[in-house]
Formats: sequence, structure tokens, C-alpha cells
Amino acid sequence: MAQVRSMRADARRNHERLLEVAAEAFAEHGEGASLDEIARRAGVGVGTLYRHFPTRQALLEAAYVDRIEAIAGRAEVFARELPPGEALVAWLNELAVGTIQVRGMKALLGSAVADGGSAAATVCADRMRAAATRLVEAAQGEGTLRADVEPMEVLRLAHGVAVAAELAGAGHEAVRRYLTLLTEGLRRG
Repeated sequence: MAQVRSMRADARRNHERLLEVAAEAFAEHGEGASLDEIARRAGVGVGTLYRHFPTRQALLEAAYVDRIEAIAGRAEVFARELPPGEALVAWLNELAVGTIQVRGMKALLGSAVADGGSAAATVCADRMRAAATRLVEAAQGEGTLRADVEPMEVLRLAHGVAVAAELAGAGHEAVRRYLTLLTEGLRRG
């Protein structure tokens, strides 16, 4: 964010407008949204878009990093308000539903739960891993989650639930059902 503040006022406005328009376009059309159209809707040339965001992935990450951090932050809220097993399921539900609702986030979360990636994907992955670790360890401590389950496995499975629900053309109810099937399979026997 310091880099954005050090920009000239017009460059900062272009940067912010590009992020705003990109988030809308990715939400409407998914990760394949036209970069030319994003630049046009933001009122800038394609060269300006590429000066700020050299790749599609960089634009996608910048557009959704705040949203991913907000979802990761919800783990703390659920941890304070619910028993550990319920907190984990509630957070996974919110993560999967958010992934479906904002179409461009699926690709970003997919790269966040994969090994490697860009600096922004690594930041997202670190925040998601920390949130998942907190909830997984608490559920394991409570005895409602198998001891051999790893936080990254839970994140990957949640991503898979979102993909499966989207492929089925289903919404929140399918996510809840799939997560119930998944979490019951992960419970300590």
C-alpha cells in the first residue's frame, strides 16, 4: 500500500479505479474478464493497466487481497463466538460461499492453496493458512476433528467444495451439504 501512496495523484486514482473496475469485471465474468474492457471501463489505456499490473494474475490478486484477508479474519470471529468444531465449519462455509459469489476469487484462492505463487498469493496463502491452523488446531484440541488432518488439506478441500457446488449450479445449500459430508468424514472416530 505504501507504493500506492507514493504515486502521483493521477496515477493513484488510475490504480484505485483499475482495482474497482477489475473487481466488478472479475465478479461478473470470472478470471477471464477482458483486460481491454477493464482498462476501457476504468477510463485508461491498456498500457496504463499493464504499468500498474503487469499480469492478469497481479490484477486479480490486487483486486481481491482485501476480501481474502477479510475472510481469513472471520476465523477469529467464529473462534470467539462458537465451539471449535462449529467455528471451523462456519468459517469453511463462508470461505466456500465467498469463493462462489465472487467468481474471480476462485482462481486466486486456488493459487493461494497451491504451493508457490506470487508475493500477493503467498500473503493470501499465509493469512488463510494461519486462519485454518487456528481453527483446525482448536477443533482437534476439542476432539471433534481427526488429529491427522492438516490445515492446508482443509483449505484445499474447502476449495474443492466450492468448485463442486459451482459445477453443480448450486448455491449456499449445496455448499452446506457438501461441507457437512466432508466434515463428518473428517471427524474423529
